[in-house]
Parts: sequence; C-alpha cells; structure tokens
Amino acid sequence: MVADSTENYLGFETDLQDLELGYLLQRADRRLEVHAIFISNDMRLNSWFDPSWRKRMLLTLKSNKYKTNMVHMLLGISLQVCLTKNSTLEPALTLYINPFGGSHSESWYIPVNEIGFPDWKATKLDLPFECYNWTLTLGNKWKTFFETIHIYLRSRIKTQDGANDSVYYEPAEMTDPAQSLGYMKINSIQVFGYSMHFDPEAIRDLILQLDYPYTQGSQDTAILQLLEIRDRVNRLSPPGQQKMDLFACLLRHRLKLTPSEVVRIFASLQAFTARLPNSVDYETTKLCS
Repeated sequence: MVADSTENYLGFETDLQDLELGYLLQRADRRLEVHAIFISNDMRLNSWFDPSWRKRMLLTLKSNKYKTNMVHMLLGISLQVCLTKNSTLEPALTLYINPFGGSHSESWYIPVNEIGFPDWKATKLDLPFECYNWTLTLGNKWKTFFETIHIYLRSRIKTQDGANDSVYYEPAEMTDPAQSLGYMKINSIQVFGYSMHFDPEAIRDLILQLDYPYTQGSQDTAILQLLEIRDRVNRLSPPGQQKMDLFACLLRHRLKLTPSEVVRIFASLQAFTARLPNSVDYETTKLCS
C-alpha cells in the first residue's frame, strides 16, 4: 500500500519554482514576506541603543490564535542595522527556530556558516549612518518550518582580515581607548517564507482511527498517512547526523496533544512498521517534550 497525498492535511510546497524563488529572495521581494509580531524587553525597533550587552528579541506568528489553518516555512531573514559613524563594532547575530510553538527550550540553533549552511551577508545602504542589510538566505535547500524566531544580538569588534568571529565585546573588556563603541539601532526586520494549508481536524481524524477504525483496513490507511506526514515534516529538520523530531512538535503544539497521547501514537506507528518487511528503526533527536 502507498499513502495518498498528504496535501489535504498539510501543505509543503509553494507554486514557485526554484529559480523564481531564488530571484524573489535575492530582490527581497515583499511577496515572500511573512508578517510576524516583534517582541523584546531589551530594545525597540528604530531606536538607538547601547550595544554593550546582549539583546534578546523574537518574532512570532501566534498561529494558534490568528492562523490555526496555516503552517509556515522560513526561507530567509533580513535585519537593517545602523551604527553611529566611526563605531568599531558590528552585529553578531545568533538565531534559534521554534518550528510549531512551545517554549524556548523547544527551539533549535541555526548553524550559520557551519557544515555547508549559509552565512550572513552584509550589504551597505545609502543612508546617513553606517547602515547595512544583514541577510541570511536559506532558500529551498535549507528551508524549514517556523513559528517563532529567537534572535540574540551581540557586538563584535570589526577587523580588517575578517577574523572576528570570536572577538566579542562586553563593557568589562573595553580597555583600548581607540575603540569607539557608538550606538546601534535596528530599523526593521523582514522574514521571508510562505504559509501553507494545515487541517488539524483532519489529522485528528486520522489519529482517532488508530483506535476506532471506520472500516476494515482504514486503520492501516490512517497509519500510512501519518507515517507519510511524519517523514515529510521531519525531512525539513535542521542539518545534522540525525533528523530532529519536528513531527512530535507539530502534534504537541499545533494539535495540542498531551505527551502521553504523542507516545501512544508513536507506539502505534512503530508497531505497524515493525510488521513490514525490511523494517528499520526510525531514530530521531527529540526536540519537544
């Protein structure tokens, strides 16, 4: 048996081809912009701040409140950062992605410029201050689900040879009077991606059939559908030796299932696959409780 299309339950693709997508991302086309809510206790957008200490901010979609029938794919992010003239600092950004909601501990770290992953690209802007667009482009190759993006901003000292990855600045370390701290501000943050169809009730109906099948054979059909959804969701997990279990996060935070319900579903899927010829264990790294 082969699982039917999962599109009725959860969308994965956009109508755009790879070349079209790359072109629109390169141009930062607003048709790919996903509008997220900015939250920070450390700073405000378009306001100058002292870049001495780490600043924390997040962008969230609040899908369970506003977009219950959508899941979202991240293709890139761009921050417009300005510094006062003669500042010897530049931003050092760290990102964590929360795929479907939940706590910060249920987010994964974006390995920028590691294991083939893209790096930030800074583009100088024609503005009165030292302003750059800092852009991280994931594209189709590294796209992933997202609900919340956690951003940590630190400052690092500019160097001529570019070897500044670990030269961070904190006030206690400031000993050279030639270094000019200055002030920093973030004018805007753009998130690029697209939203896809999501039907939580239809997926709950599949799960219900694990215990209460409608007809003989409908239980196997439901399991095949859930296995296909699980595999396609986890295929978009971050790079690493082992796939991350994003499917469990989907069940926990978008379907609002309890941990015991998730464990029971996984046990049913494992029992089914164990009966298949040439079955292998499906190992993933846990992300959500």
